[in-house]
Amino acid sequence: MSSTSTIWRSQPARGPRLPPVQSARGFKAVHVLDLDPDLGATLPPARLAEARSRLVARLHTVPQGPWAEAPALDADPGQLGLLILDGVVARELLMDDNVSTELLGQGDLIRPWQTHGPSRLLRAEVRWTVLQSARMAALGPGFARALAQFPEIGPVLIERVTERAHRVALGQAISQLNGVDRRILALFWHLAERWGRMTGDGVVVPLALPHRIIAQLVGARRPTVSTAIVRLVEHGVLERRSGGTWVLHGEPVGLPTKQTARVVELRRNRFQHAEAEAGATV
Repeated sequence: MSSTSTIWRSQPARGPRLPPVQSARGFKAVHVLDLDPDLGATLPPARLAEARSRLVARLHTVPQGPWAEAPALDADPGQLGLLILDGVVARELLMDDNVSTELLGQGDLIRPWQTHGPSRLLRAEVRWTVLQSARMAALGPGFARALAQFPEIGPVLIERVTERAHRVALGQAISQLNGVDRRILALFWHLAERWGRMTGDGVVVPLALPHRIIAQLVGARRPTVSTAIVRLVEHGVLERRSGGTWVLHGEPVGLPTKQTARVVELRRNRFQHAEAEAGATV
């Protein structure tokens, strides 16, 4: 791995970029596989060329800052969603006096207009914030119809959705670690898997995350997070550089400890013992 390689994923070879297209309503449209070539990674060359030509979507560019109009976007019933092409977006969930956050980026498929119905007993509000200016492809009904001719791409989109679910579960686990210092360090190693790159100085995570967002990601209050970051910097495991870039030093964290492994084994033995006793009484 080179000193500047990205940890998250490698990009397949790209063919010559197709000329830009103009949608019927005057919106700028793009060839989606030119901007997200991973979607067509499983297509043979001949079908890849056809898919690149036919899979066209309208382009949305969202500047940095609050994205208040996200839930009000005109969602056609046949629209698959918005595919994030670049940038970083925070989906903030507000419940009572608490806010939790999920970070979204390149390759994620979102549907910001899909909100909880009024029949839900547990109420929460969703707020969208663009942390780094983002471009998104609106995968509308035309894209969906064209996509039916390339079934190889469907599993890739499903894999993206599944990966997002796994990241949410991991984020939940991080927020339950004892000690805010441990949570923050685990969070940055988690973010490094996707946005980090290896350098001679350590793993660089080029995300300008305010302490407020970090607090929402780890389930803590902002003042507590600020104090914990100072301690991590003093211990030499985390560094913040100008422009908001973070650098991780040392080894990744997160492997289950011996104590955790022992507890898991005890619980497994108890479960097997309870099953055996239940079988004996049948």
